Amino acid sequence: MTTLKTLLVQSRLVWKDPRRNRDHLESMLDRAAGPFDLAVLPETFTTGFLGDPDLPGEGMDGPTLDWMKTLAARYSCALAGSAVIVANGDRYNRFLFVKPDGGVDHYDKRHLFAFGGEDDRYTPGTQRVNVNYLGWRINLQICYDLRFPAWCRFRGDYDLMLLVANWPARRVTHWSTLLEARAIENQCYVIGLNRVGRDGNGIEYPGHSVVHGPLGEKIADLGGTEGARLVELDLAEVTRIRADLPFQADADSFDLM
Repeated sequence: MTTLKTLLVQSRLVWKDPRRNRDHLESMLDRAAGPFDLAVLPETFTTGFLGDPDLPGEGMDGPTLDWMKTLAARYSCALAGSAVIVANGDRYNRFLFVKPDGGVDHYDKRHLFAFGGEDDRYTPGTQRVNVNYLGWRINLQICYDLRFPAWCRFRGDYDLMLLVANWPARRVTHWSTLLEARAIENQCYVIGLNRVGRDGNGIEYPGHSVVHGPLGEKIADLGGTEGARLVELDLAEVTRIRADLPFQADADSFDLM
Protein backbone atom coordinates (compact mmCIF):
# COMPACT_ATOMS: atom_id res chain seq x y z
CA MET A 1 0.00 0.00 0.00
CA THR A 2 1.40 3.40 -1.01
CA THR A 3 -0.76 5.57 1.23
CA LEU A 4 -1.41 5.21 4.96
CA LYS A 5 -4.50 6.94 6.32
CA THR A 6 -3.55 7.75 9.90
CA LEU A 7 -5.81 9.08 12.65
CA LEU A 8 -4.06 11.13 15.34
CA VAL A 9 -6.04 10.98 18.60
CA GLN A 10 -4.90 13.84 20.84
CA SER A 11 -6.79 13.41 24.09
CA ARG A 12 -7.06 14.34 27.71
CA LEU A 13 -6.29 11.50 30.13
CA VAL A 14 -7.96 10.83 33.46
CA TRP A 15 -5.44 10.22 36.21
CA LYS A 16 -5.26 6.59 37.35
CA ASP A 17 -8.52 5.53 35.70
CA PRO A 18 -7.99 2.98 32.89
CA ARG A 19 -11.68 2.26 32.35
CA ARG A 20 -12.65 5.92 31.91
CA ASN A 21 -9.71 6.52 29.60
CA ARG A 22 -10.57 3.56 27.42
CA ASP A 23 -14.22 4.65 27.26
CA HIS A 24 -13.26 8.22 26.39
CA LEU A 25 -10.79 7.21 23.69
CA GLU A 26 -13.32 4.81 22.23
CA SER A 27 -15.85 7.62 21.99
CA MET A 28 -13.28 9.77 20.14
CA LEU A 29 -12.65 6.94 17.69
CA ASP A 30 -16.39 6.43 17.20
CA ARG A 31 -16.80 10.10 16.29
CA ALA A 32 -13.81 10.23 13.94
CA ALA A 33 -14.28 10.38 10.20
CA GLY A 34 -13.07 7.20 8.58
CA PRO A 35 -12.00 4.92 7.22
CA PHE A 36 -8.44 4.92 8.51
CA ASP A 37 -5.59 2.39 8.39
CA LEU A 38 -3.91 3.35 11.66
CA ALA A 39 -5.10 5.15 14.80
CA VAL A 40 -2.53 6.50 17.26
CA LEU A 41 -3.15 7.09 20.99
CA PRO A 42 -0.86 8.85 23.50
CA GLU A 43 1.78 7.37 25.79
CA THR A 44 0.40 5.60 28.90
CA PHE A 45 -3.10 6.28 27.61
CA THR A 46 -4.85 4.27 30.35
CA THR A 47 -3.31 6.03 33.39
CA GLY A 48 -1.36 9.12 32.46
CA PHE A 49 2.43 9.23 32.87
CA LEU A 50 3.47 7.51 36.13
CA GLY A 51 -0.23 7.30 36.98
CA ASP A 52 -0.28 3.59 37.82
CA PRO A 53 0.60 3.40 41.59
CA ASP A 54 -1.96 1.48 43.64
CA LEU A 55 -3.54 0.08 40.47
CA PRO A 56 -3.54 -3.66 39.80
CA GLY A 57 -0.78 -4.78 37.47
CA GLU A 58 -2.03 -5.50 33.95
CA GLY A 59 -0.45 -8.11 31.69
CA MET A 60 -0.67 -8.89 28.01
CA ASP A 61 -3.85 -10.84 28.74
CA GLY A 62 -5.50 -7.86 30.44
CA PRO A 63 -8.43 -5.60 29.56
CA THR A 64 -6.43 -2.93 27.73
CA LEU A 65 -5.00 -5.24 25.10
CA ASP A 66 -8.36 -6.99 24.71
CA TRP A 67 -9.97 -3.58 24.18
CA MET A 68 -7.37 -2.63 21.56
CA LYS A 69 -7.94 -5.88 19.68
CA THR A 70 -11.70 -5.30 19.70
CA LEU A 71 -11.38 -1.78 18.29
CA ALA A 72 -8.75 -2.78 15.72
CA ALA A 73 -11.15 -5.43 14.40
CA ARG A 74 -14.14 -3.05 14.52
CA TYR A 75 -12.43 -0.34 12.47
CA SER A 76 -10.27 -2.67 10.34
CA CYS A 77 -7.24 -0.62 11.37
CA ALA A 78 -4.11 -0.92 13.45
CA LEU A 79 -4.31 0.70 16.88
CA ALA A 80 -1.14 2.02 18.53
CA GLY A 81 -0.25 3.57 21.89
CA SER A 82 1.61 2.78 25.10
CA ALA A 83 0.38 1.41 28.42
CA VAL A 84 1.94 0.13 31.64
CA ILE A 85 2.30 -3.63 31.28
CA VAL A 86 3.63 -6.19 33.77
CA ALA A 87 5.53 -9.12 32.29
CA ASN A 88 7.59 -11.73 34.14
CA GLY A 89 7.37 -9.66 37.30
CA ASP A 90 8.75 -6.49 35.66
CA ARG A 91 6.80 -3.34 34.85
CA TYR A 92 7.23 -1.74 31.41
CA ASN A 93 6.12 1.35 29.57
CA ARG A 94 5.12 -0.73 26.56
CA PHE A 95 4.18 0.51 23.10
CA LEU A 96 1.43 -1.78 21.80
CA PHE A 97 0.83 -2.00 18.04
CA VAL A 98 -2.31 -4.07 17.43
CA LYS A 99 -3.24 -5.12 13.90
CA PRO A 100 -6.79 -5.71 12.61
CA ASP A 101 -6.30 -9.48 12.64
CA GLY A 102 -5.39 -9.38 16.36
CA GLY A 103 -1.64 -9.66 15.86
CA VAL A 104 0.39 -7.65 18.38
CA ASP A 105 3.87 -6.13 18.16
CA HIS A 106 5.34 -4.30 21.13
CA TYR A 107 8.28 -2.12 22.07
CA ASP A 108 9.43 -1.46 25.63
CA LYS A 109 10.62 2.10 26.22
CA ARG A 110 14.42 2.16 26.18
CA HIS A 111 15.10 5.59 27.65
CA LEU A 112 13.31 5.96 30.97
CA PHE A 113 12.91 9.54 32.19
CA ALA A 114 15.16 9.48 35.26
CA PHE A 115 14.60 13.20 35.85
CA GLY A 116 10.98 12.34 36.64
CA GLY A 117 11.64 9.03 38.43
CA GLU A 118 10.47 6.76 35.62
CA ASP A 119 13.59 4.60 35.99
CA ASP A 120 12.61 3.80 39.60
CA ARG A 121 9.28 2.38 38.48
CA TYR A 122 9.86 0.54 35.23
CA THR A 123 12.33 -1.75 33.51
CA PRO A 124 13.99 -0.37 30.36
CA GLY A 125 13.67 -2.12 27.03
CA THR A 126 16.74 -3.35 25.20
CA GLN A 127 15.62 -3.75 21.57
CA ARG A 128 14.53 -1.38 18.84
CA VAL A 129 11.34 -2.49 17.16
CA ASN A 130 10.16 -1.96 13.59
CA VAL A 131 6.71 -3.15 12.55
CA ASN A 132 5.73 -4.16 9.03
CA TYR A 133 2.19 -3.05 8.23
CA LEU A 134 0.51 -2.57 4.85
CA GLY A 135 3.88 -2.34 3.13
CA TRP A 136 5.17 0.30 5.57
CA ARG A 137 8.13 -0.20 7.92
CA ILE A 138 7.23 1.62 11.14
CA ASN A 139 9.74 2.40 13.88
CA LEU A 140 8.22 2.55 17.39
CA GLN A 141 9.47 5.13 19.92
CA ILE A 142 8.17 6.57 23.20
CA CYS A 143 8.53 10.17 24.43
CA TYR A 144 12.02 10.58 26.00
CA ASP A 145 13.51 8.38 23.24
CA LEU A 146 13.14 11.45 21.03
CA ARG A 147 16.18 13.06 22.70
CA PHE A 148 18.52 10.26 21.60
CA PRO A 149 19.18 10.44 17.84
CA ALA A 150 21.52 7.44 17.73
CA TRP A 151 18.72 5.23 19.06
CA CYS A 152 16.23 6.71 16.61
CA ARG A 153 18.56 6.65 13.63
CA PHE A 154 17.47 5.18 10.31
CA ARG A 155 19.54 2.11 9.43
CA GLY A 156 17.86 1.23 6.17
CA ASP A 157 14.99 -0.26 8.14
CA TYR A 158 11.98 2.09 8.39
CA ASP A 159 9.86 4.64 6.52
CA LEU A 160 7.82 6.11 9.37
CA MET A 161 8.88 6.93 12.92
CA LEU A 162 5.90 6.72 15.26
CA LEU A 163 6.46 8.36 18.63
CA VAL A 164 3.83 8.61 21.40
CA ALA A 165 4.30 10.91 24.36
CA ASN A 166 3.25 12.71 27.50
CA TRP A 167 5.50 15.69 26.73
CA PRO A 168 5.10 18.66 29.12
CA ALA A 169 4.20 22.19 28.07
CA ARG A 170 7.28 23.76 29.60
CA ARG A 171 9.50 21.92 27.08
CA VAL A 172 7.24 22.16 24.04
CA THR A 173 9.92 23.98 22.01
CA HIS A 174 12.19 20.95 22.43
CA TRP A 175 9.33 18.70 21.29
CA SER A 176 8.78 20.66 18.09
CA THR A 177 12.47 21.06 17.23
CA LEU A 178 13.49 17.47 17.87
CA LEU A 179 10.61 15.95 15.90
CA GLU A 180 11.49 18.10 12.89
CA ALA A 181 15.17 17.14 13.24
CA ARG A 182 14.40 13.41 13.36
CA ALA A 183 12.41 13.72 10.12
CA ILE A 184 15.17 15.64 8.34
CA GLU A 185 18.10 13.49 9.42
CA ASN A 186 16.31 10.20 8.76
CA GLN A 187 14.42 11.27 5.60
CA CYS A 188 11.22 9.71 6.88
CA TYR A 189 7.76 10.63 8.04
CA VAL A 190 7.65 11.37 11.76
CA ILE A 191 4.45 11.32 13.79
CA GLY A 192 4.65 12.74 17.31
CA LEU A 193 1.41 12.08 19.23
CA ASN A 194 1.09 13.98 22.51
CA ARG A 195 -1.70 14.44 25.07
CA VAL A 196 -3.41 17.57 26.42
CA GLY A 197 -4.61 18.59 29.88
CA ARG A 198 -3.17 18.38 33.39
CA ASP A 199 -2.18 15.19 35.20
CA GLY A 200 -2.38 14.22 38.87
CA ASN A 201 1.07 15.67 39.53
CA GLY A 202 -0.03 19.09 38.25
CA ILE A 203 1.94 18.85 34.99
CA GLU A 204 0.40 20.56 31.96
CA TYR A 205 0.56 18.97 28.52
CA PRO A 206 0.31 21.13 25.39
CA GLY A 207 -0.76 18.71 22.69
CA HIS A 208 0.78 19.91 19.41
CA SER A 209 0.76 16.42 17.98
CA VAL A 210 2.42 16.76 14.60
CA VAL A 211 3.29 15.03 11.36
CA HIS A 212 6.51 15.90 9.54
CA GLY A 213 7.38 14.80 6.02
CA PRO A 214 10.73 13.37 4.91
CA LEU A 215 12.13 16.85 4.18
CA GLY A 216 11.10 18.01 7.64
CA GLU A 217 8.07 19.95 6.40
CA LYS A 218 5.17 20.12 8.84
CA ILE A 219 2.12 18.41 7.36
CA ALA A 220 -0.20 18.61 10.37
CA ASP A 221 -0.32 20.19 13.83
CA LEU A 222 -3.28 19.50 16.12
CA GLY A 223 -2.65 22.57 18.27
CA GLY A 224 -3.45 22.67 21.96
CA THR A 225 -6.96 21.25 22.19
CA GLU A 226 -8.37 17.75 22.35
CA GLY A 227 -9.34 16.28 19.01
CA ALA A 228 -8.65 13.77 16.26
CA ARG A 229 -7.36 14.41 12.77
CA LEU A 230 -6.91 12.17 9.74
CA VAL A 231 -3.63 12.54 7.82
CA GLU A 232 -2.68 10.65 4.67
CA LEU A 233 0.98 9.63 4.26
CA ASP A 234 2.54 8.66 0.95
CA LEU A 235 5.27 5.99 0.94
CA ALA A 236 6.30 6.97 -2.59
CA GLU A 237 7.36 10.37 -1.23
CA VAL A 238 9.85 8.74 1.16
CA THR A 239 11.26 6.63 -1.66
CA ARG A 240 11.57 9.65 -3.94
CA ILE A 241 13.31 11.87 -1.36
CA ARG A 242 15.83 9.19 -0.44
CA ALA A 243 16.61 8.57 -4.12
CA ASP A 244 16.90 12.27 -5.02
CA LEU A 245 18.96 13.14 -1.93
CA PRO A 246 20.97 10.00 -1.06
CA PHE A 247 22.48 11.41 2.14
CA GLN A 248 22.18 8.12 4.01
CA ALA A 249 24.96 6.63 1.89
CA ASP A 250 27.42 8.97 3.62
CA ALA A 251 26.32 8.18 7.18
CA ASP A 252 28.85 6.97 9.74
CA SER A 253 28.55 3.36 10.85
CA PHE A 254 28.36 2.43 14.52
CA ASP A 255 27.07 -0.21 16.85
CA LEU A 256 24.82 0.34 19.86
CA MET A 257 25.84 -1.69 22.89
